[in-house]
Amino acid sequence: MRLHIFGASGSGVTTLGKALSEKLDIEYFDSDDFFWLKTEILFTEKQHPEIRNTIVSDKLHTTENWIFGGSVIHWGENVLPSFDLIVFLYLPPEIRMERLKKREYERYGDEIFTNPERAQKYQEFIDWANDYDHNTGIANRTLKAQLEWLSAMNIPFIEISGDYELQQKMDMVLDAVKKAKK
Repeated sequence: MRLHIFGASGSGVTTLGKALSEKLDIEYFDSDDFFWLKTEILFTEKQHPEIRNTIVSDKLHTTENWIFGGSVIHWGENVLPSFDLIVFLYLPPEIRMERLKKREYERYGDEIFTNPERAQKYQEFIDWANDYDHNTGIANRTLKAQLEWLSAMNIPFIEISGDYELQQKMDMVLDAVKKAKK
């Protein structure tokens, strides 16, 4: 099974992916681990696209079953093998943005308000994440872009739209996995 889960930052992609990985006993790969370099302040330095694409392609083409979480828009053609099922997660922006603000505070504490450099990075991230639904031009990873990408895929997919509990989302995906195998 090759499962791809994506949605906006804060929509629950990683949480769902890791839970399904444990339940199905297959490896979970997060796009952020390939897209970003490991730095003291997370998600601030991008991996060179050619290096990123080589690493992710090698990993996914040599692993039989996996779950891949995160957006792959603009990663290039033929980088990823075909998916068996795509899961698109959507959360209303007010819920998603609240989750992101809470997560950032849990990661960095008061520093996101008291350290000028960290506060600037925090605000840039929040603005970028907020643009997902509003498509003002700050981000290239928007709802519109992801829906366009999804519409071009000729692969079974499900959309989970709303604030469901983790177990409910897992049940929906597992049901879709059973149907995709038939």
